[in-house]
Amino acid sequence: MRHGCKVNHLSRTHAHRVAMLSNMATSLIMHKRIETTVAKAKALRVYVEPIINRSKEDTTHNRRIVFSYLHSKEAVNELFREVSQKVANRPGGYTRILKTGIRHGDNSEMAIIELVDYNENMLKESTAKKAKSTRRSRAKKAEAPVEAAPVAEAPAAEAEAPKAE
Repeated sequence: MRHGCKVNHLSRTHAHRVAMLSNMATSLIMHKRIETTVAKAKALRVYVEPIINRSKEDTTHNRRIVFSYLHSKEAVNELFREVSQKVANRPGGYTRILKTGIRHGDNSEMAIIELVDYNENMLKESTAKKAKSTRRSRAKKAEAPVEAAPVAEAPAAEAEAPKAE
């Protein structure tokens, strides 16, 4: 029974799981988006978000702690130079998991995990939000031309009156 066990072991030994999460975190930081299973993506989110939070303060101590998790100089440099600048004012929630369907080989649920501030498509949508339209506004537009028509006829009637005299 799994009473109180909050870690998904992903059917792997501890050493294999830690190595896999380290490699996936390095790939996520370098490529900003990776495709994996939903279970691995959820485990990776728990693993990588504290690492990204550490990168907000660029000290030697934080760099050494992050390196002990990632084991890649390039990933550590990328994290502290570029990623930390984008997430500096964000209080948390640095990753997003998007479910993409199932894998045909073994029917496992697939997902894309990405860094939130690096998805240009979603950033464009949030900046250019479309005005919300309702049914009522359409009904008002239909009534507006009816009101405008009598106003246009009134000056024409006045113009005809002087000609008749």
